[in-house]
Amino acid sequence: MKFDNRFFLVIIGAISLYAIFLFISDYSIISNKIINFKFEYLPIILIFVTISWLALFGRWILLLKLLKIQIPFRENMKIYFSGFALAITPGKFGEIIKSQLMKDKFNIPRTTTAPLLFVERLYDLVGAVIVSFVGISILGFGIYVIFAASIFLVIIFVLISSRNLFTTFISVFGKIKYTSRFLIPLSESYEIIRTTTRGKIIVYASLLSIMYWLIESIGVYFVITSFGFDSINYFEIVSIYSSSLILGGASLIPGGIGVTEGSLIGLLNHQGIPLATS
Repeated sequence: MKFDNRFFLVIIGAISLYAIFLFISDYSIISNKIINFKFEYLPIILIFVTISWLALFGRWILLLKLLKIQIPFRENMKIYFSGFALAITPGKFGEIIKSQLMKDKFNIPRTTTAPLLFVERLYDLVGAVIVSFVGISILGFGIYVIFAASIFLVIIFVLISSRNLFTTFISVFGKIKYTSRFLIPLSESYEIIRTTTRGKIIVYASLLSIMYWLIESIGVYFVITSFGFDSINYFEIVSIYSSSLILGGASLIPGGIGVTEGSLIGLLNHQGIPLATS
């Protein structure tokens, strides 16, 4: 798999954007807030974030098993987590490097494994929408974001349910330069996508996706706690965090940079956390 210079420019641009954001903000205030971070919470945060990744890896194993793809556990884990290095790409589609590694090491066709990237993003959204409903039912905010994401999910599953609809969608939107890079590779993957989004696998994969969001949100909860704030409860954080990432993903900006952070800052500030801390 080859990456042109634009791919590396995306990574450099992302780092630059974070640096600019930091220095445009009041650096002295932000640095003071960072100094107040209680580092005794750091091991707890890292533990929960890591455990949340294991839920995603478990989902990956189920998808491979469904397609009768067998890889040694240790090698499978290394390949899966290597994809995280490219999560900054739009929609995390840089993680398709996993398909190339499986082709190189085990001669598994990319046409078999590449569609799983789309399926993973689909289940990520399913889990985010479900856990965000907790925030809607308890807190009453975020309804527009979740409603739009729910409609999007319904449309996707309707398209998957019919080969004709799926093919028509690919042929129409595949002509658009920006979306063609994501959609054209899916044109010959209908059966794999359909197989991995029907029956019991929907339940198991969705549950693991929900588990991922809930566990990672515990890490976010302790991040906020480490700055001395306990005014936001766990269920509020679940909704705020997942809603922000949904908005970032919907933007199709690499890594959702700017949109995710802006949403997260705004929602935290709305819940009473000072802007500099948010």
